[in-house]
Parts: sequence; structure tokens; C-alpha cells
Amino acid sequence: MTEPTVLVADDESGLRESVGRVLRHEGFRVIAAEDGDAALAALREGGVDLLLADLRMPGLDGLELLRAAKLLTPEVEIVVLSGHGTVEEAVAAMKEGAYDFLTKPFERAQLVRTVRQALEHRALLLKNRSLQRRLDALVGAGEIIGESPAIRQVLALVNQVAPTAATVLIQGESGTGKELVARALHDGSPRSGLPFIRVNCAALPEALLESELFGYERGAFTGAAARKEGRFELADGGTLLLDEAGDLSGATQAKLLRVLQEGEFERLGGTKTLKVDVRIVAATNQDLALLVRERRFREDLYYRLNVIAIEIPPLRDRAEDIPLLSGHFLRLHAAKNHREIDGFTEAALSRLRAYPWPGNVRELEHAVERAVILTRGKLIDLVDLPPAVSQAEPPAARVVPIPLGMPLSEVEQRLIEETLRLTKGNKELAAKFLGIASRTIYRKLKE
Repeated sequence: MTEPTVLVADDESGLRESVGRVLRHEGFRVIAAEDGDAALAALREGGVDLLLADLRMPGLDGLELLRAAKLLTPEVEIVVLSGHGTVEEAVAAMKEGAYDFLTKPFERAQLVRTVRQALEHRALLLKNRSLQRRLDALVGAGEIIGESPAIRQVLALVNQVAPTAATVLIQGESGTGKELVARALHDGSPRSGLPFIRVNCAALPEALLESELFGYERGAFTGAAARKEGRFELADGGTLLLDEAGDLSGATQAKLLRVLQEGEFERLGGTKTLKVDVRIVAATNQDLALLVRERRFREDLYYRLNVIAIEIPPLRDRAEDIPLLSGHFLRLHAAKNHREIDGFTEAALSRLRAYPWPGNVRELEHAVERAVILTRGKLIDLVDLPPAVSQAEPPAARVVPIPLGMPLSEVEQRLIEETLRLTKGNKELAAKFLGIASRTIYRKLKE
């Protein structure tokens, strides 16, 4: 790993030499500049990670150098050096974008600590910017955010199924993003320019749900003062999402089965048979196969809905996506609340990754929204997260018992087997945990 490069700009040769000597001893590469103009020339050449700049220099002074550096090399962190009479100028420099300031004379330990903290801050900002660039690429490709093997499998299946007319059953825990997948299926289909209609089957009582789905004629029931088109008619030519399909009543299931089989129905209180061309996408957080065995869901309807099944993984099974999702929600809610926030501290991001997220992606979004509103800094820290997240006990590390005397080949085999058990057979993820190439795992398993 290349050592960080620090540019020291000061017109006092003794200070340049002493600061350079200290920083080189600490493992840094040091470049010296006798004034602001020389420092600016060094910045133009590139390769500088941190600028230490005196505020009072002949020619281009420290404040002017800071402004020029921020325009020329915004990724370079800046610490200003000030005398006792220039503390107010140092504070003004921090408002212009300097990370910190040191008042002369300063102690060696103070110098080293400030330089290390400034470089750590720079590394964190670069990491957050890299995250944002990856996020830009993913958001440009669609609204489903993630790079984990689990979500890639989902996206591959969505891309394969979307152009067809197949009925799709989306299953997953609450908050995993089932509606986003349904929307992606619609947007990737030939029906994308036609309506995408959603109905929540759990939110309406049976009688009201039937009237919402199939519509009704005037006088069909008390209060039906005029004819109303149902969701099937509104979705004609497009896609109808039956959200929480596991909550459909037996009577509604029978009527829905007829629409799936024949493509026709009657409005409540009507006698005219209506024909529609609608693609059905059903979503549920329940195990429909279990409901079928318990005779709470029609078997024939289940098979009609389950032509293609898409299982959305819970967030705890795709923890690699948490930084990307967190960055997406941060950007979304920072813009909504007119906040300027650069990202997350390493401690906050580490806790976000470790938390099990029983409420899945929805819970993560709410946590980030809260943090965006409450944080007082440019980076969201541990204290800004909800107490349930910030105070949660980190998961205990899984220990693999290795008795003394076990041959190394068996130790290796046991570690690979336990890691694959942890990743539920995902060899690419197991390879990441073990710090080896995925092809090595395949080879070791073959051996």
C-alpha cells in the first residue's frame, strides 16, 4: 500500500524541515513548498493526499491557496497552520472547507494526531463518494438497488420473465421490496406504456375488495349511486398487482380463478360479461403452499398464480447491499429535507451492516431517514441511528472448533464447509469471507 503524501506549505524553512522530519518518521511521504504559488504547482502535479498550509505566506496566502486547492483538487484534505494572531482566520478557513487548524507552536503528538485524523476523514469521504458512484450506476439501471449474489439472481429472473405474459408470484417477508419487483416486471414488459394497477387484498373487507376488483353497477348495493369500473377494467392491457394475495377470501379466490382461466367477469349487480387482457402479478409474505395444505387457499388458484415464482431474500441474507441501500436512502431523504450530508462514519456503517433488520429494507429506510433529520454533522454517526440499531448487541462470531493435531488439509476443509453453511451454499460469498478466489473454493470442493 502506498504511503499517504502530505504537502507542507510554509515560508519558514525551519518549520517545513521539522514537520517533514516528524511526518517521514511516521511513515508519510512529504513534499515541501516555500509559498502558496509553489504549493499550487505541486497540487497541479497530483498525488497529494493532505495539504498543511500556513495562513500567512508571501504571494498566494493560505486562504487563497485553500480556495484554489478546493477548486483544483477537491479530494485533497486541508489543515491550516496559524499563529496566535490568526485564529479567527483559521476558523474562517474551516468555513471555507479546511478540515482543521493547528496553532503554532504545536506538539509533535498533536501534529501526528491531526494529520492521521484528516487522512482518515479523507479516506471515509472517498469511500462514500465511491459508494455514490456505484449507486448512480445501479439507479440508472432501475429502482432495485443491490449487487449481492442473492439480489442478482432475482434481477436475472425478472429480466428473463418480464417480456413474457406469464403470471408471477412474488414471495418474501414484509418490507423486502415486492412491489418494486412487480413494477420492474411491468416496466420490462410490452405492457409498460399501459396501466400498472395495485390493490392491497389485506386492507379491504371482502365485500369492498370484490367491488374494487370487479366494479359494480348502479344500485348493486346501498350507496351504489353510479356504475364504477373495477381494478381489472382499469388495468386492461396492463398489469394488476394483487398485493397480500394470501389474504383473499374463498369467494374472491373463486372469482379470481375465473378471470385467470377465462379472462372474463361481471361487475357486482351486473349481467354483462366483460373481457379483459390483464397480466396478474401476485405478492405475499405468507407461504401459499402451506395455506393450500391447510385448505385456506385454493390449490387450483395457487397453481394458476405460481406459474413463475420469485423469492425476495430478506435484508439479513444480503447484508452486502446495506451500504448501497443506505447511501440511496441518505441521498433521497437528504434532498427531501434540504440537508447536505456526505455519508456515514465507519462506526455507523458497520452497525448498519451488523443489525439483522427484522423489518427489512423498509426498516432500513426509516432508520436512515431518522438519522438524516437528527444528525448535526456532515456524516451520520452511531448516535444518529435509532436506539434499536445503535444499541443492538453485535452478533457473536461463529467459532469453528479445531482440535490440536488436526491435519492442515482437514482444518481447511472444515473452514470451507462451515463458511458455506453460513452463506447457505453461496460459494462467491464464502470466498469473500475467506479472502480467496471463488475458483479456489470450487477446486477445493472437487478435491
